[in-house]
Amino acid sequence: MPDRGGGPTGPRMRVGRPSRRVRTLLMTLGVLAVLGMAFTMFAGFWTDWLWYRSVHYSSVFTTTLWTKIGLFFVFGLLMALAVGFNIWLAHRLRPPLSAMSMEQQNLDRYRMGIAPYKKWLLLGITALVGLIAGASASSQWRTWLMWVNGVPFGQKDPQFELDVSFYAFDLPWYRFLLGFGFAAVILSVIAAALTHYLYGGLRITSPGARATAAATGHLSVLIGVFVALKAVAYWLDRYGLAVKSSDFKATDNWTGLRYVDANAYLPAKTILFCIAVICALLFFATLWRRTWQLPVIGFGLMVLSAILIGGLYPALVQKFQVQPNEQAKEAPYVEKNLKATREAYGIQGTQVTEYSGKGNSDDKAKLRDDVDDAASIRIMDPNIVSPTFQQLQQMRNYYAFPNNLDVDRYSKDGKEQDTVIGLRELNLAGIPKKNWINNHFRYTHGYGVVAARGTEVDSEGRPVFTESNLPSKGDLGTYEQRVYYGEKTTTYSIVGGPQKEIDYSDDSGEKTTSYKGDGGVDLSNPVNRAAYAVAFSEPQILYSGAIGDGSKILYNRTPKERVEAVAPWLTIDGDAYPAVVDGRIQWIVDAYTTTNGYPYASRTTLGSTTADSLTASNDSRAVVAQQNQVNYIRNSVKATVDAYTGDVKLYQWDTQDPVLKTWMKAFPDTVKAKSEISDALMAHLRYPQDLFKVQRELLTRYHVKDAETFLSGSEVWQVPDDPTNKSGNAVPPYYLSMKMPDQDQQAFSLTTTFTPNGRDNLSAFMSVDAEAGTSGYGKIRILKLPTSTTVDGPKQVQSQFNSEQDIAESIRLLRGGDSEVEYGNLLTVPLDGGLLYVEPVYVRGGGLKYPLLRKVLVTYGGNTAFENTLDEALNKVFGAEGSATEPPKEEGDTTPPPTSANPTVQEALNDAQEAFEAGQEALKKNDWTAYGEAQKDLEDALQRAEDAQSQAGAGGSDKNGSDKNGSDKNGDGKTSPSSTPTGSSGGGSDGG
Repeated sequence: MPDRGGGPTGPRMRVGRPSRRVRTLLMTLGVLAVLGMAFTMFAGFWTDWLWYRSVHYSSVFTTTLWTKIGLFFVFGLLMALAVGFNIWLAHRLRPPLSAMSMEQQNLDRYRMGIAPYKKWLLLGITALVGLIAGASASSQWRTWLMWVNGVPFGQKDPQFELDVSFYAFDLPWYRFLLGFGFAAVILSVIAAALTHYLYGGLRITSPGARATAAATGHLSVLIGVFVALKAVAYWLDRYGLAVKSSDFKATDNWTGLRYVDANAYLPAKTILFCIAVICALLFFATLWRRTWQLPVIGFGLMVLSAILIGGLYPALVQKFQVQPNEQAKEAPYVEKNLKATREAYGIQGTQVTEYSGKGNSDDKAKLRDDVDDAASIRIMDPNIVSPTFQQLQQMRNYYAFPNNLDVDRYSKDGKEQDTVIGLRELNLAGIPKKNWINNHFRYTHGYGVVAARGTEVDSEGRPVFTESNLPSKGDLGTYEQRVYYGEKTTTYSIVGGPQKEIDYSDDSGEKTTSYKGDGGVDLSNPVNRAAYAVAFSEPQILYSGAIGDGSKILYNRTPKERVEAVAPWLTIDGDAYPAVVDGRIQWIVDAYTTTNGYPYASRTTLGSTTADSLTASNDSRAVVAQQNQVNYIRNSVKATVDAYTGDVKLYQWDTQDPVLKTWMKAFPDTVKAKSEISDALMAHLRYPQDLFKVQRELLTRYHVKDAETFLSGSEVWQVPDDPTNKSGNAVPPYYLSMKMPDQDQQAFSLTTTFTPNGRDNLSAFMSVDAEAGTSGYGKIRILKLPTSTTVDGPKQVQSQFNSEQDIAESIRLLRGGDSEVEYGNLLTVPLDGGLLYVEPVYVRGGGLKYPLLRKVLVTYGGNTAFENTLDEALNKVFGAEGSATEPPKEEGDTTPPPTSANPTVQEALNDAQEAFEAGQEALKKNDWTAYGEAQKDLEDALQRAEDAQSQAGAGGSDKNGSDKNGSDKNGDGKTSPSSTPTGSSGGGSDGG
């Protein structure tokens, strides 16, 4: 157009191109950015490879990696080819140009715009859908490996007579393939339809036919493939009924066919399959008929059939056949569900025995004697006493114990004893001065095991340690005490190089060490250092002088993290526990194989089932696999993690589990045989808590074996809330050495209680033999209480404790000042047809920051006692004289009590009192040397008192009614041996 502005135009301004220097700079920055992104991706890959190689599980890394890569490329390529081919075919079948309508004129601009870029556009679209599909497929690596390596269960489902492996391993893969097929067809239909529309094969507003014959045939075939896939889906849905979840009779996750499924849905799916096949053939027939009429009619018929046959008909069957006579109709299917659920959760062998809940014997002296035979009552609650361990055995602020300690068994003089145990782990929050060197080079590990008897406390209510001090000494012998891997060790450390580590401190000063283990990844290689600097976002790793020859980086240091990493197909128990095995501290980790494809077995959500009052209040006790829904679980693997080297070993525990066998085929040589478990390790393996919690939740409904009772709901139980706190969460199970009525001797057991649904009285008591290596391991026993009478449950027992006037007054006095009362585990012990409840009571306060055992609550048969020691409480409940009570004199006996008649005894007791007071004073000053000397003086004085008393009353059990062990004569002349005293030799003190 002419210039209408008037006046000279002048020279035209030109926008100059960037100079060569600028272009070079921009190109260099771009290349560096790409290289930086590439190295970041490489760093993640390389550090993972180095870590797996360091723990000798590189095969897990490579198998997983190549499986993901294979699935990515195969299914990404298939998706790209499917979509790309249909775009190409639609373009090839485009009609010749004809008279231009307004619609075609508008489209012509787009056709002309993309014409120069058609090939690139096709490649871009296919690459995009291929990448998305490949990424989705690679996440199915577990499904693929289970399908290709699946082994038979040797059990068939009752409906279709197919092996369980079909549902557990095959059906999930077939469903993935079906879903992939649907996605490919839908994307192909969309891409083909858009291409046909762009090039005139499909018309919306133009006069004449709406689609060319070529477009009609192409799209009809694609829709026919979709309908054919729908037919396959209907056929697979038939088998899916065996693993379908539904709400039924207060069971949220009932699984399997019911009457309406077998008699309405199953035939409906078969009919719909046939209709879908016919409909698909009609769509394919349009290649010759060139009309949509019959396929559309067929498709409409299929949709209508799905509504009537697949929806309305089953509803009518449920309404008019099942509901009027539900119990008779559903009974056969309930029987199948009961059987499958019990088998899938390993509870089919549960022994249910009727139990009166009321004591049978009136001989209280005999009952008092029988208590010691019935159970080794653990008054040390591992979930309460961690602060006590912390205060008495922390030694340095940079050490700490887990919030929840563990219960294990250790032998002393050939006799096993329940022991509360914890590791003195690294606590970075307590480091005196925080900086990168201190956090990651100097303070690298914890030190030593601390253990205490589970059945005793000393005269002040403190634990009686069997392994203590720094370095730890005691009953556990010699072992490697350094703890580089633990539950509280969540950061990385760099060890073994030029920088020395703080080992521990004692009276002679600070000791240093340098890591000599074979764990960790070598950092002497500059490539490795650069990779970890990027992976951990810490550039100092690259250039720090504290790293040199021999330097190794330790990370993924919690036992759970390490086992999850080397065995990603396993579900890990929420509580790893330490044990001293063959001179090493080993973390023992229970691991499970699971599936949600066991036909007819009801599902459970692991996260909610394994939650209790401990997981709700403490971070160190985690729930297992938060949202995982499963209907089959086995404790198939026992794993160990060396606390010094981090070495991980997996042992096959359940040798019959087909799921584990499948994974062992997929990852050969990763799981060791059960026969390789040493006797020393076997002595510390136990029945896992999370499996027990899953089983007890299922047994609230599946303890019944007949369909009639199950359908009535009259025998539904519940796990009671923890009565010792106000969390409102389930009571945790407790480890306890005890004897069930049909057992000849005590067994290390895991126990729990049940109450009726919505009520607080006791329904049942459950225990499982928890000691590995014994013939009874895993045997579940349930003592079922009568429904005609009521027996107090845990909440009611706790309420009785709190409501009795004398006890309430004592509790009020204990809470005086700034003191707090903490209730320990409420233990339940079957005894002579009745139930004995024992609960330790701790007091925290009076200037102390940690709980001490001050009282013990005991109840049996309606009698309750609240005394300083367990012995005193048991004696009161059973009306028997105990060792803390002066023995009665016989008529004419003028012999005074030994302790008041012998001045040597009195002098020794005075010395003991002075030594005790000196120890308390040293404790306040944190003078551990003086404290140790005072404890030794106290022990010597008490021994002198005991020796003098024995000499003064030689044959005392004949004259005074009390032998040197403190056994007392009852009025009827029967001897009632004293059990191990709750306190030390100074038992009977206040708070004892």
